[in-house]
Amino acid sequence: MISAAWLIPAFPLLGFLLILVFGRRLGDPKAGYLASTMIGAAFVVTVGVFFDLLSKTAEQREHIVKVWSWIPVNGLGYNLHVDLAFLVDPLSITMCLFVTGIGTLIHLYSIGYMHGDPRFSKFFLYLNLFALSMIVLVLGSNLLVTFLGWEGVGTCSYLLISFWHERESAATAGKKAFVTNRVGDWGFMMAMFFAFHATGSLNYHEIISAATSGKMSQSTATAIAMFLFVGACGKSAQLPLYIWLPDAMEGPTPVSALIHAATMVTAGVFLLVRMSPVLDIASHWGPTLIAYIGAATALFAATIAAAQNDIKKVLAYSTVSQLGYMFLAIGSGAYTAAIFHMVTHAFFKALLFLGSGSVIEGMHHEQDMRKMGALRKLMPVTAITFIIGWLAIAGVPPFAGFWSKDDILLAAWQTNKFLWAVGLFTALLTAYYMTRQVMMVFFGKARWHDAHEEHGAHGDFVPHESPKIMLLPLVALGGLAIVGGVINLPFSHNTEKLTTWLEPVIGRPFESTGPKIVLAVVAVVIGLIGIAGGVLVYNRHKAPAIEPEILARGWYYDWAVTRFMGGPGRESFEATAWFDANVIDGAVNGVATLVRATGGEVRKTESGRVRTYALGIGVGVVVLLGWFLVRGLM
Repeated sequence: MISAAWLIPAFPLLGFLLILVFGRRLGDPKAGYLASTMIGAAFVVTVGVFFDLLSKTAEQREHIVKVWSWIPVNGLGYNLHVDLAFLVDPLSITMCLFVTGIGTLIHLYSIGYMHGDPRFSKFFLYLNLFALSMIVLVLGSNLLVTFLGWEGVGTCSYLLISFWHERESAATAGKKAFVTNRVGDWGFMMAMFFAFHATGSLNYHEIISAATSGKMSQSTATAIAMFLFVGACGKSAQLPLYIWLPDAMEGPTPVSALIHAATMVTAGVFLLVRMSPVLDIASHWGPTLIAYIGAATALFAATIAAAQNDIKKVLAYSTVSQLGYMFLAIGSGAYTAAIFHMVTHAFFKALLFLGSGSVIEGMHHEQDMRKMGALRKLMPVTAITFIIGWLAIAGVPPFAGFWSKDDILLAAWQTNKFLWAVGLFTALLTAYYMTRQVMMVFFGKARWHDAHEEHGAHGDFVPHESPKIMLLPLVALGGLAIVGGVINLPFSHNTEKLTTWLEPVIGRPFESTGPKIVLAVVAVVIGLIGIAGGVLVYNRHKAPAIEPEILARGWYYDWAVTRFMGGPGRESFEATAWFDANVIDGAVNGVATLVRATGGEVRKTESGRVRTYALGIGVGVVVLLGWFLVRGLM
């Protein structure tokens, strides 16, 4: 089955091509079912490959599936061979399992959510291409194939975020995501240049072998790690490049779920874990910087989420915060914990986003939580599944989020007590702002009566539950959010399934020697305090809500960047463009003009008249004789 791994990207590619040719003819809903079938088929193949790998010993769980020779370069001092090949190992298949599995559920959900949209087929065309790009990214056997998928998800994010481009805000958000990610792409390319210079290869096997065998210097490893981190900050929305992700909410809600849970934002975390042997030999300050930025991002985004009123914006900043936890784990050397939290986060964050889409659909596309309330009775399935997602992200046992977040906090405790405290306080804020969201949307007083006129309805406006095709993915994801933690329970080596599974790729797992039970109890108590605070403020109204404008406006960071880019930044870019056009291009064009003018004057001597040429020869002879005469007299 391993040799058939090429079918994992082949099925979404086939879906993309079929919808590209026959999409308009298929229309709504057939195009959606075709796209869902293709990504579902990719999931089935991935499951088959997973069990095939599982049947082998740890040493046999790495295979290269070559499709064709892509870039063979020999001569002129270069020896670069890049194959379009896929690396099938526990890490790549773990990624493919949740990319294709959750991607299938999101595709199915989208059939109901996008029903009636005039560009229904085009939406699923982009959705299949998005899934294909992410699969190529995680399966690539070398940095260049990974970069191909990396650019693919960036392009698809632009197409899907600005899908409703008639709205200026959506068009702007798409461009913002595209431009911000170009900064990260620069970091990725610089890392590739350094890796090739150091090893003469872009293949992961050669790069990692150079790192583990001592052939790669510490300074080179540090440079590669830091440039990769720049790339990861762009894709995985860390400070200071997080600003595109909250605005990505302008796209259809299934896009938000796909970006935040199963595809694009996980790319940076995956890349750093894939290159973890390079991080291990880098200078100590490199991983420490990653951990600090991860913790700072987690706390920063959590404070902003606590004051948002848009149901999707709360979840967007929540994603930024949870990604910060993953980077904290990577910087602490707990790579398995980062992947563990990535997987559980995919379960509950996809659930929360699709749940918010169900609420938006039932509320006639209203997203302001201040105009909701008491929806649990009118939307019972959405409410129950959303509450499961809330308990999972709040870290309440036995839900999935508790186990993975606890792993990260334990790693932080062992490496840096200050960062552990930051992570713990962020957990408190997470439980608080998610409780705030649940109370404002599903409990309390019904406030949607006041909003009915804004949606063209009249006194008969009543929110409604979503169709079954949207509810089934919610139920499936709700189940995963409950039991997802079983893949890596910390009770014994036998229950740490994910740790054992990833060991051939990551190496010796992170040794956890801290007081596990005490730290877990502290984390649970902190989470319950956050939940209690949210209930007291937003349901019982025992305390005033503290939602300062500075938090609602995201600490004015986005505003400051926008003002700079529209003011001094734009002026500096225009000055650079003037210098390029007038000085650089002016010098080049000036040389060309001088040559052309000189040539024009010289051309006049080519008259074609023999007498003129004889005169020239005679003058030349006289000049030469005169020169020799003068030299002889001297």
